[in-house]
Amino acid sequence: MLTGIHVVCVGGDARMLEVIKQLSEMDAIVTLIGFDNLQSQFSGVGRANWTEDALKGAHAVILPVVGTDDAGKISAVFSTEELFWTDEHAKQVPEGAAVYTGMAKPFLKNSCLKHQIRLVEILERDDVAIYNSIPTAEGAVMMAIQHTDIMIHGSNCIVLGLGRTGFTLARTLQGLRAKVKVGVRREADYARATEMGFQPFYTRNLLDHVTDVDLLFNTIPTMIITAQIIAKLPYNAVIIDLASAPGGTDFRFAERRGVKALLAPGLPGIVAPKSAGRILANCLSQLILEDSHQRGNV
Repeated sequence: MLTGIHVVCVGGDARMLEVIKQLSEMDAIVTLIGFDNLQSQFSGVGRANWTEDALKGAHAVILPVVGTDDAGKISAVFSTEELFWTDEHAKQVPEGAAVYTGMAKPFLKNSCLKHQIRLVEILERDDVAIYNSIPTAEGAVMMAIQHTDIMIHGSNCIVLGLGRTGFTLARTLQGLRAKVKVGVRREADYARATEMGFQPFYTRNLLDHVTDVDLLFNTIPTMIITAQIIAKLPYNAVIIDLASAPGGTDFRFAERRGVKALLAPGLPGIVAPKSAGRILANCLSQLILEDSHQRGNV
């Protein structure tokens, strides 16, 4: 239980609702900021304005999956108010408290470093990333179905990257009886792809494998689907880029050539916000509980 622990939730999307629900059920003192348009009511949960002292007395601060943008703006889909993380807010975070987010951009990282605030990025955790890869894979398949006129079954698919998301996606496509090639960089990944029944190749040789591809999925957050690669794709091929913005695709050249290319980060929160929220809620509640035990608050 989190009795006596004060958690401030600032902004977020539908995933945050599951986090709020679980924290409340664990008897935490929960304060919501940036939820003024939220219709749902949570018993025992308070609301506050985003003032300079809004974080005073908090044991934990939870920001959206992407903590802030490059200018410090905090996404808050349930509010018309614009929320910005500032030095004044950072100064009010109590000593020993932590700021939790999915992934932090340099703005938030620098602010927490400057003010000696412990920043926890939960999407960096293997367990959360693996769980999150499930709705990501389902969302990628959904997009493939929506934007093609062929079946996944029997289609020629390439998945670039055999990390946590790439592995789950390749296995999902294989389960739908697609012909799956996997682009990898490491010998160990090549061996694992072979063992799993995929057709592996090294990403440096990508140009040799795209001439007959129907669906090209990318999970690598660096420019890999270049103009040279796109020039060799069939016109009816579809690129679905799952890497963090700006992705790993030359979208300008894809549009110029008439190849459909879609940037699709953050799919869990779009296609399965309830399930994705539960994944975050389980991790956050456990981390806050562990921190509280260490501080002797519980």
